[in-house]
Amino acid sequence: MKQRTAKYINVNGRLMDLSRPQVMGILNLTPDSFYAGSRKQTEQEIACRTNQIISEGGSIIDVGAYSSRPNAADVPVQEEMERLRKGLAVVFREQPEAVVSVDTFRADVAKMCVEEFGVAIINDIAAGEMDKDMFHAIARLGVPYIMMHMQGAPQNMQRHPHYDHLLKEVICYFSEKVQRLRDMGAKDLIIDPGFGFGKTLAHNYELLGKMEELSIFGLPILVGVSRKSMIYNLLGGTPEDALNGTTAINTIALMKGADILRVHDVKPAAEAVKIVSTMNDTTN
Repeated sequence: MKQRTAKYINVNGRLMDLSRPQVMGILNLTPDSFYAGSRKQTEQEIACRTNQIISEGGSIIDVGAYSSRPNAADVPVQEEMERLRKGLAVVFREQPEAVVSVDTFRADVAKMCVEEFGVAIINDIAAGEMDKDMFHAIARLGVPYIMMHMQGAPQNMQRHPHYDHLLKEVICYFSEKVQRLRDMGAKDLIIDPGFGFGKTLAHNYELLGKMEELSIFGLPILVGVSRKSMIYNLLGGTPEDALNGTTAINTIALMKGADILRVHDVKPAAEAVKIVSTMNDTTN
């Protein structure tokens, strides 16, 4: 089991301690995200989901308005902003002290969310690859930045993913981006291996099996496997059947050094964190 070291991120002037892993609950403002249970469209649905994440043990609410499932339709920037303005107003009305992350790859959207609503974290599936201005925006905004590894874009990432040396390529990808961001003055960087994004079933499990190697960066690691195809394509069924598999993989990821779990189902993830943290406490 990977031994934990103290890691902190600055969220709106407060330090969040990641020596005990945190749970990030997903709130999708999209009508077409891959898991139907995550789609929240009305004000009442958004409010209920916001309060559910906090009451079940989530410490971060991750709000997204652009579906990144394979072959998802593109969403114009103004529509993404309109969805987020509507959703974030409800989120902060219900939980004004919540730590909120916004899932976007667009610099202008990130800027709007931080400056208009005080969003604490930007979660970018493209790690700056889909908007050349994102890194500059993050450096100016001074907020924690989650950068994910993805081969391709959501519209084509699962057509023919190929790697000669998967882990080496992922590490090189993050090495280049971390250095660029640090040179610009960005702080509080978080890496996400990108399970399910430009990876075959075999790639996903190879990466999971070697995930502890990502600790080379000394940065927090986010893992998002919740109800993904790497689970139900292996075990059978649909996203609706993938909760037990999600919990099992989240537990493995925690034991291999995950600091943040991004999930649809907050309570089981919070319970997994408690169990693994207790194991760490009794073995250290």
